[in-house]
Amino acid sequence: MRDRLLTTPLLVILGMIAGLSMFIPAAHATINNHHMVAQAFLYSGLIVLIVTGMISIATANWRPRNVVRSQLASLVGAYVVLPVVFALPVTQSLQDTGFVNAWFEMVSCFTTTGGTVYDAPGRLVSSLHLWRALVGWMGGLFTLVAATAILAPMNLGGVEVLSGRAPGRGADGLSQITRVADPAQRFLRYTLLLFPVYLALTLSLWLFLMIAGEVNIVALIHAMGTLSTSGIGMEGDLEILRSGLVGEALIFMFLVVAVTRRSFPGTRLVASQGPLHRDPEVRLAVILVAVVTVILVLRHWIAAIEVDRTADLGSALRSVWGTLFTALSFLTTTGFQSGEWGAARVWSGLSSPGLILAGLAIIGGGVATTAGGVKLLRVYALFRHGERELERLIHPSSIGGSGQQARRLRREGAYFAWLFFMLFALSIAVTGAVLALLGLDFEPALVLTISALTTTGQLADVAAAAPIRYVELESAQKVVLAFAMVVGRLETLAILALLSPASWQR
Repeated sequence: MRDRLLTTPLLVILGMIAGLSMFIPAAHATINNHHMVAQAFLYSGLIVLIVTGMISIATANWRPRNVVRSQLASLVGAYVVLPVVFALPVTQSLQDTGFVNAWFEMVSCFTTTGGTVYDAPGRLVSSLHLWRALVGWMGGLFTLVAATAILAPMNLGGVEVLSGRAPGRGADGLSQITRVADPAQRFLRYTLLLFPVYLALTLSLWLFLMIAGEVNIVALIHAMGTLSTSGIGMEGDLEILRSGLVGEALIFMFLVVAVTRRSFPGTRLVASQGPLHRDPEVRLAVILVAVVTVILVLRHWIAAIEVDRTADLGSALRSVWGTLFTALSFLTTTGFQSGEWGAARVWSGLSSPGLILAGLAIIGGGVATTAGGVKLLRVYALFRHGERELERLIHPSSIGGSGQQARRLRREGAYFAWLFFMLFALSIAVTGAVLALLGLDFEPALVLTISALTTTGQLADVAAAAPIRYVELESAQKVVLAFAMVVGRLETLAILALLSPASWQR
C-alpha cells in the first residue's frame, strides 16, 4: 500500500486530502444544526473523493518523463486546481454568492494571504470560518513541505542565497533531483516529517488559548491562522478574543515560528548551523521589530506631549504592546492587528502609518517557513554585501573574512537576492499597472498588489487611507489579484525555473 501511494501523482494525493478535509466542517456544521452547510461539505467531499479515485486508477501506470518539470508543474497545478475544489462546498453553502467570489476566497486562504470577500458581520456561519482557517492551515503545511522537499533541493525559495548556486539546479546539477523517481515520494516523505510538528504546534496554541479563557472554535481558528501565517480569524480581528492580552502574548510567541526555519525538522537542506541567537534571520527580525516599535512609539509620544496626555502611562504601555505585536505580525505576513493597535491613535490622536506595515510585509519572514515576502535571509545578504562594499571603499585591498559561507553569502548570495528583489519589484509594477488598467486608482492598486504578492491580505485594511474591501472589486480585478497571490506564494524564481529551457531537459 505504501509503494502504491508513493507512485500516485501528487495532485491526486492532494485531491484526496482535500476531499477528506471537507468532512471536518461537515461534522462541525452537523453538531451546530447547520444542516444545509453540512450537506454541502459532505456531498462535495464525496464527489471529490470519487473523482480523484477515478483519476488515480486512470493514472496508475503514469511516470514523469522529466522529474524537475513534474515537481514544479505539480506546485503550480496545486494552486490552480485545489482552490476550485475548495470552492465547491462554499458555493453550495452560500446560495447568494458567485463562483468567482468563492474561488477568490479559497485562493486567498490556500496561499495564506487571508484577504476575504465575506467580511460582512454574520455573513458566514462558524463552520465556514472553520473551513477558511482549515484551507489556510493546509496551505501553510503545503508551503512548508514544498519549500523543504521540492524548492530547497533545486536552490529555490531563498536557499539559493545560502548555496550560491543558480536557482533551479541542485548541488550536482540535476542529479540531486533525478535520484527520486517521483515528486510524490519526496512530498509524502517530508509531509510525514513536518506534519506532526506543525500539528503539535497548532494544537498547543489552541490549548493555551482555551486555558486563557478563549472560546474553543475561536481559539482553534486563530491557532491555525497563526501557524499558517494566513491571519484568518473569526469576524473582526483580535478584538474579539476573550483572552485579551494573554491571548495576544501566546500568539506572539508562536509567530516566532515564521521567523526562522529551525522550528521544523528537515532543515539540513537550508544549512541551519550555529546557535539560535546567532541566526541572521532571528537577529534581523528582532532589529526590525524593535526599530519600528521605537519609531512609532516615539512618534505617538511626541504627539501625546503636544496634547498633554503623557501622564496616561497605561495607554502608553498598551501602545507599545500593540505596536510590537502588530509589527511582528506583519513582518511574518500574518496580518493580525493587536487589540491595542488602536490605543496609540487614541492616546496621541495620530493614526499609525500603514506604509511601515507594508514595508515589513515586503521584507517578509524566514526562508522555508510559511511566511511570504522577499524573506529576511535575502535582505540580510544584501545588507552584508552593502557593508562589504563600504569597507572596500575605505580599504580597497582588504579581504573579507568570516569564512567561506559568509563570503558566498556576500557575493553569489547577494547577487541572487538582488535578482529576486528586482523580479519582485517588477511583479509589483506589472500587477499594479494591470489593476490600474482595470479601473483601480493608483493607491488602492498599489496596496492590493503588495498585499497579494506578499500574501498579506490584511494590508488592504491598514495600508491605505481608507480600508479597501475585496468584495467591492470587479471580477477581473479579483482574478488578477488571485494570480498575484499564487505568484507571491510560489515566488518568481520558481516560475522562471519552470519556464526555463534548462529545466525541461532530462
